[in-house]
Amino acid sequence: MGTINYELQGHVATLTIQSPPANALSSKLLNALSEKLDLIEKEDKVKAIILKGEGRFFSAGADIKEFTSLQKASDYRELSKYGQRLFDRIENFSIPVIAVIHGASLGGGLELAMACHIRIAADNAKLGLPELTLGIIPGFAGTQRLPQYVGTAKAYEMILSGELITAKEAHQYGLVNQVVSEEEVFEVAANLAVKIASKSKLSIHRIMKLIPYAKADNFALGAEAEANAFGEIFGSEDAKEGVQAFIEKRKPKFIDK
Repeated sequence: MGTINYELQGHVATLTIQSPPANALSSKLLNALSEKLDLIEKEDKVKAIILKGEGRFFSAGADIKEFTSLQKASDYRELSKYGQRLFDRIENFSIPVIAVIHGASLGGGLELAMACHIRIAADNAKLGLPELTLGIIPGFAGTQRLPQYVGTAKAYEMILSGELITAKEAHQYGLVNQVVSEEEVFEVAANLAVKIASKSKLSIHRIMKLIPYAKADNFALGAEAEANAFGEIFGSEDAKEGVQAFIEKRKPKFIDK
């Protein structure tokens, strides 16, 4: 049924989906992912998270075999709501999550990747929501997140046809941030995570709260929240250290808690 492996190096946590052969997202695996997020919040050390899949895929989707074990429409509805709540938690997490996509990111796997804040894809990756080819539909908010990235027209096309797109196409549509070779995809993500983790934790947390205002198309509230956070940040020790380090032409030493 799979699990999530957790590794911590410095201020960067790496979460690895381990559910061979396709890293299918069972309810047990989703529970494990939620538990790892609990651990990260409790430890209060992490400033960036990498989410990747073990083996050939990031994740080829939800566990279809588990679906067949459910009996009632209410069972499926509750599974959908659980996945949606977990992915909403990731999207609204105070720590940035970088998805490392290789091989395949399909169905629930793509819905998980879209809940992350940054997506780095290998050039061999295939992405899509092919649920309609099975006579079902996306259930972890894929119909809501995909249009935010690729636009409504392309989302209709992808979901209704069930066809997959390449990593290069995903980059063109704004679904992924970067496309690199499979050999270097984790290294690129890790370097970005380390770069993020070198910044002030307080500032990172404020940015993670501010950008969602733009996704919700609420400019006025977002701008007001930004001004409030701006004032708060400039009174912090990290801000004083950052400005002094700039003046002295050295790397800042931010408080990590």
